[in-house]
Amino acid sequence: MFGCECFYWNRVSEFYPLEPQPFSLPCPIPRWPQGEGFGTGRICLGELEVVKITEFERIWSCTPLGGKTKGGVTFYRAVKIPDGYFSLGHYCQRNDQPLRGYVLVAREAEREDEALLERPLNYTLIWSRRSGGSDHDGYIWLPNPPVGYTSMGFVVTDKPDEPDLEQVRCVRADLTETCETFDIILDSTGSSFERPFRVWNTRPCERGMLGKGVSVGTFFCSSSSSSSNIACLKNLDSTLQAMPNLDQIHALIRHYGPTVFFHPDEVYLPSSVPWFFKNGALVYQNGKVKGERIDCRGSNLPGGGKNDGEFWIDLPEDEDERNYVKNGDMESAELYVHVKPASGGTFTDVAMWVFCPFNGPATIKVGWLMNIEMSKIGEHVSDWEHFTLRLSNFTGELWGIYLSEHSGGEWVDACNLEFIEGGGNKPIVYSSKNGHASFAHPGSYVQGSGSGSIGVRNDAAPSKYFVDSSTKYQIIAAEYLGDGVIMEPHWLQYMREWGPTIVYDSRSELEKIISHLPFFVRFSVETFFELFPTEIYGEEGPTGPKEKDNWVGDERC
Repeated sequence: MFGCECFYWNRVSEFYPLEPQPFSLPCPIPRWPQGEGFGTGRICLGELEVVKITEFERIWSCTPLGGKTKGGVTFYRAVKIPDGYFSLGHYCQRNDQPLRGYVLVAREAEREDEALLERPLNYTLIWSRRSGGSDHDGYIWLPNPPVGYTSMGFVVTDKPDEPDLEQVRCVRADLTETCETFDIILDSTGSSFERPFRVWNTRPCERGMLGKGVSVGTFFCSSSSSSSNIACLKNLDSTLQAMPNLDQIHALIRHYGPTVFFHPDEVYLPSSVPWFFKNGALVYQNGKVKGERIDCRGSNLPGGGKNDGEFWIDLPEDEDERNYVKNGDMESAELYVHVKPASGGTFTDVAMWVFCPFNGPATIKVGWLMNIEMSKIGEHVSDWEHFTLRLSNFTGELWGIYLSEHSGGEWVDACNLEFIEGGGNKPIVYSSKNGHASFAHPGSYVQGSGSGSIGVRNDAAPSKYFVDSSTKYQIIAAEYLGDGVIMEPHWLQYMREWGPTIVYDSRSELEKIISHLPFFVRFSVETFFELFPTEIYGEEGPTGPKEKDNWVGDERC
């Protein structure tokens, strides 16, 4: 596979079309194995049934001159809504991205004595833009709901007349949850617009695999603050019928499993966890000098509890054995998969964990002047990194990937991913040299200062070192399937650190760096320290996947 071609849909030029063009994955979505509600196009949320609409009709576009939003935005209404379903609000997105979004439309699953969906009483004009020509005028309206009901989105028109009350429905308040703004779409501050105006995407406030909030796909807008007065839906169906069964999970991984490329100069490659144990890994207990060899399944590791510093894992004592284990073993390497609900069970998150026996030293980038390879700073025994596929439970379509980058990460939409040429819908993930952070494209990424000129350098590139997660994986957890369906490995229950804690004299090493810098880029040691991630100042082994916040919660961005 080394030297293979990759396909990248969004090779963006400096000029954007007047309207975003629709995006589709490189290959059609296959027919999934038979199941209950996954991939059927409709999801029951208890008392409401929803359908995802991805076809739109343009209403209005705006490009504020001098504003902060490159390329402007376009507002849309959903089309081809099935009979009996109702719109909950309109959709908005940037023009510098392919048309890639959705809104949910809803109907009552069962007829109730009290209506679950009601027309708004009227509308309040939130903001308008009159350009002098009717083709470029825009008006944004907030539906005013009846008492006991909640608005789920805004309505956009290109005429000053108040919208028809039939355009949208409001939802009974007990079927909704609070949502918050994130990912600003339009910011007209400093633009040609007379009044400042901002548009955001929204998401449920409570997220993760236990969250019941369901994103509707609508937007929030305001000329003042980002305080949202709209809501998202709530999934009251505790059975999560739309989640994939075990056969469907395997089919999804075989279809979408990314190929993970490690840097061509990578020394500290991945391995399987059993290989790490078989080759001499030791578990230590506080107060005891000698470590105990871990069996291949990790069954003698202390399970449960919390990370209290009482136990830790280390490499073999023999120096040659230590160096051998540090280098990993590509042949045994595999991805460890945790499958969980997202957005109230309307999406599935497939978290794929990569284990490396050792995290190598950091490289410090200082502007265009130099790159300085550290001798110790950044090293630690064991490294757990992950990326997460987010899949739509309406269709099984890949929606995006979360890429973890040390203490944080980012969501990357499917249209901004690279795919293996001729490999169907399998994306590419690049693992950075020594630190194993995940990136969507090759390159050099700087972590530290906001300007990107000084910080820890992460280099990512294709090479002959890769793991195809569509074939080399093990499902280690999928709690929603019920007890006994997935047998979690013993080592997953180990909640302590996978490496010893060693504090370095990193101050003296950084002082040496500073002394070689030109005067105009020198910093005090204290300021220099603040630029870098805290984990590079000493060795501290990471905790395992189940101890991470995102095991139950949402990903950190």
